[in-house]
Amino acid sequence: MQIVHAPHLPIRENWLARRREEVLQPDLAIVDAHHHLWDRQTGRYLADELRQDTGGGHRIVSTVYVQCRSMMRSHGPDAMKPVGEVEFANGVAAMFASGAYGASRCCEAIVGGADLALGHAVAPVLEKMLDVSGGRLRGIRNPLAWHDSEAVRSSPVVPPPDLMQRRSFIDGVQTLATYGLSLDAWVYHTQLDALYDLAVQAPNVTIVIDHFGGPLGIGPYIGEQAEVRRAWTAALRRLAHLPNTRMKLGGAGLTVFGFDFAAAELPPSSTDLAAAWAPMFETCVELFGAQRCMFESNFPVDKGMFGYTVLWNAFKRLAGSASPDERAALFSGTAASTYGLDLSGDKT
Repeated sequence: MQIVHAPHLPIRENWLARRREEVLQPDLAIVDAHHHLWDRQTGRYLADELRQDTGGGHRIVSTVYVQCRSMMRSHGPDAMKPVGEVEFANGVAAMFASGAYGASRCCEAIVGGADLALGHAVAPVLEKMLDVSGGRLRGIRNPLAWHDSEAVRSSPVVPPPDLMQRRSFIDGVQTLATYGLSLDAWVYHTQLDALYDLAVQAPNVTIVIDHFGGPLGIGPYIGEQAEVRRAWTAALRRLAHLPNTRMKLGGAGLTVFGFDFAAAELPPSSTDLAAAWAPMFETCVELFGAQRCMFESNFPVDKGMFGYTVLWNAFKRLAGSASPDERAALFSGTAASTYGLDLSGDKT
């Protein structure tokens, strides 16, 4: 069991069970573009738990595993220890590919955690990850979310505040292009301008902006929603002008967003979630277009606030006025094109 001190909400299955909903549009093909797996002192979320959620009635055809420092190698050079996480995710992918775990091809794409601060010297690590991934490695993510307020924490790892500006890190990101790998970036809205500068310097690398671009709602941002929205929108507008950027819609179950659904007697309904997230969703789709936006669960992190079935119902409500082509992009197409997934046999 891995000991990790993460600022995530606990999963309360009995509380989540108090909200049941019928699955909306059960035939709509979905790629869950962002989830994790782990075995920690705070709880286990592995193949069985993922199967239970993805098998709850929505048509989850594929998923993208994203690094969370699970099953790192305990031996060997530090630079190679993240290779263990890719080996682990690939093993889970093989379990689902067998068909024994249902129709979903979970972990079909893998975002690993090679240390990009190694600069060009990250190349052997990337090559080893590609070698052990069964052809599933599609991108890399490093911890980037940083804020000077102690109240703003969303990860057990706090990176250096200037990591995205360091020459070695920029070199590491640029190296991803050699291997056709993307960069996933979880940053707060206060860091989006730095991410823009990074994306400009790596035009041949697809930059995937995680979790709505992180508009903060806690600590010094409590009661400052209007100013946060202004700054967040302005920064995203700049990023959207870059053709190598994509946006993930989800992750708002993280406490840093400031939503307090977990404090209620009952879990939120999909209607509650859709109403709360509509401004973020509408801005992202307006700026990036549906063809560059994709829905994500961010499970099990977000499971502290709502269940999997309710979450995807909320996304379907948010996309209620989208055209068929836009809906296909949001739920599967953008994720498939970004992470190299073949959905030819999964179209509705």
